[in-house]
Amino acid sequence: QAQLMESGGGLVQPGGSLRLSCVASGSISNIYVMGWYRQAPGKGRELVAAVTSGGMTNYADSVEGRFTISRDNAKNTVYLQMTSLRPEDTAVYYCNNVKGGPWGQGTQVTVSS
Repeated sequence: QAQLMESGGGLVQPGGSLRLSCVASGSISNIYVMGWYRQAPGKGRELVAAVTSGGMTNYADSVEGRFTISRDNAKNTVYLQMTSLRPEDTAVYYCNNVKGGPWGQGTQVTVSS
């Protein structure tokens, strides 16, 4: 199974933007749905956005209209563009096949003034 490496996190002020990337060590072309998840301190991991191999997307209500997920199968990469960030978006963000698989280390996003 492909290994996943997330990057692009950091410290940003409320209202700011970040773009996360997730690069797979192998092809993601045959993975029907890839998702971005997040885990806030003391909480479980939640799916916030998903994208099919054909480009159809779905979002959690909490990020709808602010986050955009996309994928580039040729680059084995999934992206998460995050705008209008809020303190409650603070979490470690991960990507994965929504059907399961090994997790990467994630990337920390902290939204704070």
